[in-house]
Amino acid sequence: QVQLVESGGGLVQPGGSLTLSCAVSGVTKDTYAIAWFRQAPGEGREGISRIQSSDGDTYYEDSARGRFTISRDNAKNMVFLHINNLKPEDTATYYCAASFHYGLGYISRIEYDYWGQGTQVTVSS
Repeated sequence: QVQLVESGGGLVQPGGSLTLSCAVSGVTKDTYAIAWFRQAPGEGREGISRIQSSDGDTYYEDSARGRFTISRDNAKNMVFLHINNLKPEDTATYYCAASFHYGLGYISRIEYDYWGQGTQVTVSS
């Protein structure tokens, strides 16, 4: 059973940075992707970035380019999302998700079958 557990959220001041972690377990296939999504109150869940298991190739949605960095530690089965220069509009619940049939472009939530419980990020002074 694939399981994902996010951690690292919290209250951060504007301009600060944060690294979210996603612990991945139960994956038995060689080819999959882990993506980060976020959902602000009253908004839909939007994709941020994706990293592929096979070669570590990454993809960022246009809105995430520049301030977000996705990375992985294969030895620890962890995927990270580092966010720089946090803004109040980054306030959201952040989720990691796994897909075995992902596309190479836009990060579509319907492609992701396994989800973590989310970690809350609040950006406020």
